[in-house]
Amino acid sequence: MKRLLAFFTAALCTLPLFAQASIKVQAPNLVGLNEQFNVTFIINGERNVSDFKWDAGNDFQVVWGPQRGSSTSVSIVNGKTTRNAQTTYTYVLLPKNTGRFQLNAAEATVGKERLTSSRPTIEVVTDGAASQGAQGSQGQSQSSQGGSQGSAQTGTVSADDMFLRLSFSKRNVMVGETITATLKLYQRVNIAGFEDAKFPTFNGFWSQEVQAPTNIQFHRESVGDKIYNAAVLRSWNLVAQKAGDIVIDGAELVCLVNIRTQQPSTGSIFDSFFQDDFQTIRKRVSTQPVTLHVSALPGGAPASFGGGVGSFKMSAALTRDSLKTHDAASLRVTVTGTGNVSLLEAPKLSFPPDFEVYDVKTSDVAGGKVFEYPFIPRSYGDFTIGPVEYSYFDIATRKYVTLRSQPLDIRVGKGADTGAADAGQVVQGVNRKDVRDVGSDIRFISTKPGTFAAVGHFFVGSPTFWILSALLLALAAVLYFALRGLAARRADVAGSKNRGATKMARKRLAQAGTFLQGNLYTAFYEELHRALLGFVSDKLNMDAADMSKENISAKLVGNGAGEALTADFIALLDACEFARYAPDSGHEAMNTHYEKAVSVISAIDENMRRTRKPAGGAAALLALLLLLPAHFASAQQNAYPDSLWTAGVTAYTDGDWAGAADAWSAIRALGIESPELYYNLGNACFKQDDLAHAILNYERALKLDPSYSDARFNLEFAQGFVQDKIEAVPEFFLEQWGRKVCWLLPSDTWAVLFILFFAAALGCVLLFLLGGRTGTRKAGFICGIVALVLSLLCLDFALWQRRDYRKADGAVITRPVTTVQSSPGRDASKDLFVLHEGTKVKLLDEVGSWRNIELADGRQGWLPSEDMEVI
Repeated sequence: MKRLLAFFTAALCTLPLFAQASIKVQAPNLVGLNEQFNVTFIINGERNVSDFKWDAGNDFQVVWGPQRGSSTSVSIVNGKTTRNAQTTYTYVLLPKNTGRFQLNAAEATVGKERLTSSRPTIEVVTDGAASQGAQGSQGQSQSSQGGSQGSAQTGTVSADDMFLRLSFSKRNVMVGETITATLKLYQRVNIAGFEDAKFPTFNGFWSQEVQAPTNIQFHRESVGDKIYNAAVLRSWNLVAQKAGDIVIDGAELVCLVNIRTQQPSTGSIFDSFFQDDFQTIRKRVSTQPVTLHVSALPGGAPASFGGGVGSFKMSAALTRDSLKTHDAASLRVTVTGTGNVSLLEAPKLSFPPDFEVYDVKTSDVAGGKVFEYPFIPRSYGDFTIGPVEYSYFDIATRKYVTLRSQPLDIRVGKGADTGAADAGQVVQGVNRKDVRDVGSDIRFISTKPGTFAAVGHFFVGSPTFWILSALLLALAAVLYFALRGLAARRADVAGSKNRGATKMARKRLAQAGTFLQGNLYTAFYEELHRALLGFVSDKLNMDAADMSKENISAKLVGNGAGEALTADFIALLDACEFARYAPDSGHEAMNTHYEKAVSVISAIDENMRRTRKPAGGAAALLALLLLLPAHFASAQQNAYPDSLWTAGVTAYTDGDWAGAADAWSAIRALGIESPELYYNLGNACFKQDDLAHAILNYERALKLDPSYSDARFNLEFAQGFVQDKIEAVPEFFLEQWGRKVCWLLPSDTWAVLFILFFAAALGCVLLFLLGGRTGTRKAGFICGIVALVLSLLCLDFALWQRRDYRKADGAVITRPVTTVQSSPGRDASKDLFVLHEGTKVKLLDEVGSWRNIELADGRQGWLPSEDMEVI
């Protein structure tokens, strides 16, 4: 066993000797045209190296070499021996031309293996090598292989010998985008140290130092075909915080530079060794201010936007997906990627009700952040959290990207205090508690459009309103005169006889017809004569003494019977008188006279009726009164833009708040409005976080209909987000009571009630004027007074709301922050106080583009008109 262990130990010690051999190349990446430089090929391993070949090519001249060297090192660590051997081949080269050149590959045989090296690229510039680098603790000196030592070696330091450069990875960025700023020092002099460093402050950017070296290391860089020793002094990650052109102030640095000074010659042969001396001077270098253009992020950011700009990934996981009530668990959301990682905000999550959620814990990980949401469930059951959404702005695609996790299911079992009772134990009850709010929001939109009307249109005071009121008065007057005429006709005996003359004559003619059928000659003509005279007496209101043929003839013609009918009537009278004294002329003559009498009486009655004027005015007025409201309602209904309204409701339901606002705004652009329209517009604005225009539209809805409870609720809810808290001066209690009663109904409803109560008052007036009994007249008087007072109150409330609408003395601040001035203009005025968006003000006066405003607590001042919008 010991021999076996010693064998394996020896084998492990000899493994490095058989490690994979390779050829490494050491060469500078930047040289001057007249500068000599070294190229070294290094071959590791103790195996024999033979047949090494390398050709410098046509781009470089071999000044010296190759020089072969070998070295061996042995190290013992914790009893373990390690041997390392390497063979080197060194050449000194001189460039022939400027440009970028690739060295040829070297070949060598190591053991039995043929190896080939890599082919590094060397850049050759016209200018000579840089001077000695910084000395001492400030950095490592850089050796010069010939060439100019710079003007600083002769006693001066020019701007071409040493300068600062502040560079940015991008100069056109977007808000939230991460860029890199690097401050470098370029020099061709002998630097001994630094002092009085001043770095940029990067106002308008969030900044984080990435590099701040204490031991500054210089390396070669080419600037304008010249070689400089360059070193990074500082490097920052910057994140733009606001849009606009932002000026970055310059950086400054004082460098301690060693320069050569020559002493006067003494003529000694040793002057060439001792007459040169070095002096340290201070040289201030700085950068110019740099302007960066920062563009704002586009609008329409998702609600889950967390401020990230760049490219990110997200994952979400529960620490426990099965637990009991009152046990603690956490939801961890990890966001990683490239961009403004340090400024990422925690995602907004919605937990189930009865979950107690605690403050978010944020921790940093490589390339991202972890957001931990501790929670404790208070009820048992199966719940789902999420899906978790996190949105960021992708710089590459210039679009918002939403990351979405899978829904996270969690099962919560019964805890110790909610478990079942022991066997045989009676359960007395459960823990009860009040129902608590888990969230609050505005009320939903109105899906029905209501009644659209022209902007500023009210029923009260409109032509239709005054026509209806006038028609009521006219109808009352017509009814008054009609009812009075009816009563007069009932009291007129002669008139009653006149109206019943034809009916009575027909009864008498019926008796004459009976005699005709019995062929009773004398009785027939006596009854026919009596019917004719009775008709004339009743129709013309004539006494028996005045009933001569001449008077009858004149009366009939005067009342429109016509001369022909009058002659026929007189002829019938003559025939009846002649038949009473003449012998029987036969049945045929009796029948002819009977038919003649019937036709003449009917014709006279018809002609006399035609001369009377028709009395259909009341019916016509009533028909017009009924048709006008129907026509008005039809006209309003025809103006209903149902397609735009439906499109807005659909967009709002789908969460497209901007689309809903556009659809409803298009309805408003048609010149029509309704309380429901402004209410829905307010909801759409509130969902878009446009608090000012949400309050503005709610106020407009309440101006049209102060009784709109949903609009008033949403207005009070939105006003809770306004930053300005203003204590209003209380109104006089009578005015406050009157306003509350006025706001019970909209203006149009009050106007309709006025029409109804006014009609009732006119009816009671008619009852008072035309009532037959004292009690009826008294009831009509009292009810008429009550109805008149109620109608006037309804009219006053309707006009009150119309006056409030047309005053245009209220406005809502739409600017996020504005300063109230003591007078119009900013040059000669003083700042009084600051207001924020959503605050309601009262307009008192206007001077040019300035408005005099008053707050609810009585304070006054002046604001530009563009900072507010009139309700």
